[in-house]
Amino acid sequence: MDNASLTWITGYIWGIADDVLRDLYVRGKYRDVILPMTLLRRLDAVLEPRKQHVLQVKATLDELGIVDQDATLRDAAKQDFYNTSSYTLRDLRARAGRQQLRADFEAWLDGFSPNVQDILDNFEFRNQIPRLSRADALGTLIEKLTSPDINLGPGPVMNGDGGVKHASLDNHGMGSIFEELIRRFNEENNENGFKRWMSEVVFRRAYDQAGAP
Repeated sequence: MDNASLTWITGYIWGIADDVLRDLYVRGKYRDVILPMTLLRRLDAVLEPRKQHVLQVKATLDELGIVDQDATLRDAAKQDFYNTSSYTLRDLRARAGRQQLRADFEAWLDGFSPNVQDILDNFEFRNQIPRLSRADALGTLIEKLTSPDINLGPGPVMNGDGGVKHASLDNHGMGSIFEELIRRFNEENNENGFKRWMSEVVFRRAYDQAGAP
C-alpha cells in the first residue's frame, strides 16, 4: 500500500475520534478508545479467513475434553493469536439493541486468546465499554471501522468485476498508521518527546505481542 493510501487511512481513523467521541471524551482521552479499537479491528481482519475453521477445531477439542487448547488453536488460526467467539466484528454491525450489542461485543472480546487479553488489560479498554454503550457510540465505532470504505486487513478487497478496490495492508503499513495516530494524539496532549516515544514503544510492543501480520 502506498504512502498516500496510508495517510488517507490514518486520516479516516482520526476523523472517527472527532465524529464519534467529541461529546463523550475530552480530546486527550480519544486515544484510550481509538487505539485499542483500531488494533482490535486489525486483529479481527487478520483472523477472518480462518474463523470458521478455528470454531470447528474449538468444538472438537471441547468434545474430546482437551483443556490445554492454546497451541492447537494458534495452529488452526495460523497466527500467534485467535478468537473463539462465534462472532466477527462485522457480525456485530447488525445488532439493533444497545444492551445486546454490548453483551455480544464483550463476548467477542472474551473470545480472544490470552496474549490479546493481556493487551486489553494493559490498556484498561473494558473500562470504556459502559460509557460507549450508554451513548450508543459503540455501534457507530464498529460501523465505521468495518466500513467497506476502509481496509485494515492483510489481504486486498476486490470489486465485483475482479479488480482491486482496496490494496492489502501489510504489517509495516499497519505499524506506520499506528505510529502516526500515536504522534497526533500525543501532539493533541502537548506531550514531550520522551512521552511520545514511550507511547509508541508501549503500543508497538502490544501490537508485536499479538503477532499480527
